[in-house]
Amino acid sequence: MPELLLTPSPQLLARHDIAGPRYTSYPTADRFVEAFGPQDHQRAMGRRQDASLARGQALALYVHIPFCESVCYYCACNKVVTRKRERAVDYLRLLEREIALQAQHLERRPTVSQLHLGGGTPTYLDDGQLAHLMDVLQRHFGWTAKAERSIEVDPRTADSQRLAHLRALGFNRLSLGIQDFDAQVQQAVHRVQSTPPVMDLMQQGRDLGFESINVDLIYGLPLQTPESFARTLNTLVELSPDRVALYGYAHLPERFKPQRRIDEASLPSAPVKVQLLAGAIHTLLDAGYDYVGMDHFAKPGDALAQAKRQGRLHRNFQGYTTQSEGDVLGLGVSAISRIGACYSQNAKTLEEYEDRLLRSELPTVRGLALSHDDLVRRAVIMGLMCQGRVAFESVELAYLIDFEHTFAAELEACQALAKDGLIEMSSREIVVTELGWFFVREVAMLFDRHLQADRQRARYSRVI
Repeated sequence: MPELLLTPSPQLLARHDIAGPRYTSYPTADRFVEAFGPQDHQRAMGRRQDASLARGQALALYVHIPFCESVCYYCACNKVVTRKRERAVDYLRLLEREIALQAQHLERRPTVSQLHLGGGTPTYLDDGQLAHLMDVLQRHFGWTAKAERSIEVDPRTADSQRLAHLRALGFNRLSLGIQDFDAQVQQAVHRVQSTPPVMDLMQQGRDLGFESINVDLIYGLPLQTPESFARTLNTLVELSPDRVALYGYAHLPERFKPQRRIDEASLPSAPVKVQLLAGAIHTLLDAGYDYVGMDHFAKPGDALAQAKRQGRLHRNFQGYTTQSEGDVLGLGVSAISRIGACYSQNAKTLEEYEDRLLRSELPTVRGLALSHDDLVRRAVIMGLMCQGRVAFESVELAYLIDFEHTFAAELEACQALAKDGLIEMSSREIVVTELGWFFVREVAMLFDRHLQADRQRARYSRVI
């Protein structure tokens, strides 16, 4: 395959460095409204119960654990920084109450095909607390034979015994938050961790039989240079994780208070940030990783890379997944659910989350019931993001529209991306090229009706 098709030039990266959503959903979460409340979520669950009983649809679960021992300055997650361990005890009681409430509105012991514990820091919970949480989930939900159970792990607070306990609890996938191996960068973002223990942890995870180990990196952090990040990438290649999530840092201190502690003068300039990404792409592809899309790389034998090649890639609030597109039930503070044609989000603060649950109410505080137009555009955007292709006829048959008439303006706008070689267009389909996969967010943005009407895109991270 020609080199151009595999690695975009720095000039092309710079030209397409715009702000836009990551499309873990469409419409995106910033479009949710407070008019959508607990009763709406409950009705969606009731409709799901009727539908899932008829077709045996499995469910995905996301559980949010918000606690962290210390703050990472780059972080934009919903978190609670505390060393008061009793707060986790109280939170687990609330979480157990929510699980019971949510289960009341589902079929008896619905089948789960995917579980993800995120945060915050899920490994903030001790072994007993994690075991109790898994026991609660086991009581309320059934599990498919090959259910994917993943958890985010802070390498600074985990050891071989902790990993063995996670494996015994049934977890089969790990996600390690590294961000950068450079000591100066780590100090600048208040996340210091030495490399040898991370290497040991990676090997221990393999020895314990975890099916896949993911590592998160961030480019664009303070004090990063092309040279320092090249060293980080070389260390990463030596670690040889199954998957790599390579995120661009979005500096939005007006929205995320911890980021105000970062010295803006120490951040890489836009041209340097492009160099960081270009270097990372070259290094990971040269090391044999496949580019899955939207900042994700995987080894060719990994299930995610296989799903990409076979056209079975899907996307939900946790990012790319091999799980078929379906319902996701979010549990915990700020967690988001997708049930049928509805999205719903729990209370974002512990205080409001607790208040709702102590009144035996579902903690839903906002959400969205999708319109027909939303459903059509979701199908198009997810087709582009996951399969890299939209066949007009399939959308027309599924939603009873004339594709070229409905999306006349969008198809016209696509011409510029086709000119740059990011997509190929015919009279009946749009196909994302190998080069275009690096800019698939921008392709999807053209079909986002909400975004096209929005003049305030600064709240989104940049594509590069």
